Amino acid sequence: MKRVLLKLSGEALAGDKKTGFDEPTVMKVALQVKTLVGQGMEIGIVIGGGNFWRGRSSERIDRTKADQIGMLATVMNCIYVSEIFRATGIRTAVMTPFVCGAFTELFSKDRVMQYFSEGAVVFFAGGTGHPYFSTDTATVLRAVEIEAETILLAKSVDGVYDSDPKDNPQAKKYDEITIQEVIDRRLGVVDMTASILCMENRMPMLVFGLNQENSIVDTVNGTLSGTKVTVPSV
Repeated sequence: MKRVLLKLSGEALAGDKKTGFDEPTVMKVALQVKTLVGQGMEIGIVIGGGNFWRGRSSERIDRTKADQIGMLATVMNCIYVSEIFRATGIRTAVMTPFVCGAFTELFSKDRVMQYFSEGAVVFFAGGTGHPYFSTDTATVLRAVEIEAETILLAKSVDGVYDSDPKDNPQAKKYDEITIQEVIDRRLGVVDMTASILCMENRMPMLVFGLNQENSIVDTVNGTLSGTKVTVPSV
């Protein structure tokens, strides 16, 4: 693979603390990405905001405002993780679909391609910039826009199951499944909007556990311990 979009779970980056950041976990991610950049890969990154904010869990806040808070949570995540990356020697850029003063740059595909040609990792913060769309949808949208070959979905769960393994110890893990099956069975790998966007744009996903040792590098280099989500060919 030459170009990928890596989606990181905010909760997974928080480690056992469940909120905020666990710096050793983030550093492990940074070192893996540095390895891949050293191999000549072009990497875009989206980070969820669940380690700071779960707007859908509040019944007192207007949905639009709750989603805006969530967008800002992803901006904080990307700025922080970007700085950890920089501490390891990786060049980075943080882009948003809305103006954040001097904190970020406005998203531009042309600028992304320029950064990739210079060996930089690009963070896509702020979701789509609109309420009612999750970071799942933003992940697929950016992956399609930058013409990524696949989405690497690094989660707190190590793959796709037929039910929630946290609630069902007998849950079955899939080695491979089609995006159509994900949609039909409502497996919640990503939300429905993102799933349909994947299907319509034939964007595959590799789903794996972030906290497994060297999981990002292993997945890219062909050793997937999670689930391959395939899309129909034309």
